[in-house]
Amino acid sequence: QVQLVESGGGLVQPGGSLSLSCVASGNIFGDMGWYRQPPGKERELVGTIDRGGRTKYVDSVTGRFAIARDNARDNVKNTVYLHMASLEPGDTAVYYCNARSMMPPFTDYWGQGTQVTVSS
Repeated sequence: QVQLVESGGGLVQPGGSLSLSCVASGNIFGDMGWYRQPPGKERELVGTIDRGGRTKYVDSVTGRFAIARDNARDNVKNTVYLHMASLEPGDTAVYYCNARSMMPPFTDYWGQGTQVTVSS
């Protein structure tokens, strides 16, 4: 059974930093990443990381956010991190981790979501 369990999140002041983590288990995963859903808006991509550690980010977070990953040697668990710095009120959203299975049909799995609020 595939599980993605997120932790972290909370309230932070503008300019502050926060980190999220997500432990994925139950499958062998290819790309992993983070999405977010701001209030009243649709879910949007934040960034992704492949098994080799190569990352991609959307322009709005480039230079402020960093994604990292630990691949379990036995593939039992994989952990993906989102380190956020220089946070802005516009970063307020529910953040979701994502993991795609490495084999066809390349199913997407999602974490439960965690709230990040940037406010003074």
